Amino acid sequence: MSEHSVRNFYDELAHEYHLMFRDWDASMAYQAEILGGLVRKSLGAGPHAVLDCSCGIGTQAIGLALAGHQVVGSDLSPVAAARAAAEAAARGTRVPVAAADMRQLPFRESSFDVVLCADNSLPHLLSEQDLRAALLGMRRVLRDDGLLMITVRAYDETRQTRPTATPPQVSETRDGQVITFQLWHWHEDGERYDLEHFQLIPAENTWHVRVRRSTSWALTSPQLTEFVTEAGFTNITWHSPASSGYYQPVLTARRASSTQ
Repeated sequence: MSEHSVRNFYDELAHEYHLMFRDWDASMAYQAEILGGLVRKSLGAGPHAVLDCSCGIGTQAIGLALAGHQVVGSDLSPVAAARAAAEAAARGTRVPVAAADMRQLPFRESSFDVVLCADNSLPHLLSEQDLRAALLGMRRVLRDDGLLMITVRAYDETRQTRPTATPPQVSETRDGQVITFQLWHWHEDGERYDLEHFQLIPAENTWHVRVRRSTSWALTSPQLTEFVTEAGFTNITWHSPASSGYYQPVLTARRASSTQ
């Protein structure tokens, strides 16, 4: 899956991304509370300088900004990043954004206390080379002993069962219920899969059907731990949904000091 097609996927989804949530603002607050708690546990109360390098339309970035952190967002999709900035302003906060590939982050070295890569964004990188480039870039823009946070799907079991679809998510809108689900088509390597992202949107006794396609790498926790270690991070910890309350497993790690 090319960079261009991933960008197209999120450009097309940006205007309707919020329809995946029963209450998008409530989800922003819930995610900021949990992710912010992990930041406080590692770095203290803050506020902290945070880069959300896969900010999308701002689900995590806006919540963290409303909680008082100094948040910058970047995303491969310029449409999504622009919406994140606009949605932040509409809620009385500020999130400067950049349209940027996480493999080539356009920020100075040691600029941030925290780098966040959430919502299963990292698995869009399909090769070891791309994954290493992204993680080394995240390390470069973090200060010494800064905090890396990555959230991904729970792929350890998924790799064993190879599901062909996700459960439907249903959200309420003024026009009726919106249904979102994915179909997965596994590659022969058993690790990567093509996904078809469906949204059924109500419209006067019928449905508008949106279908967007992309590819992901179902990285297991041992695999991702190995890549993060190789990129120069220490104190790697996995926080399960049962322990953190977050909807996906969360990896946290610290940037090793440049003097070590």
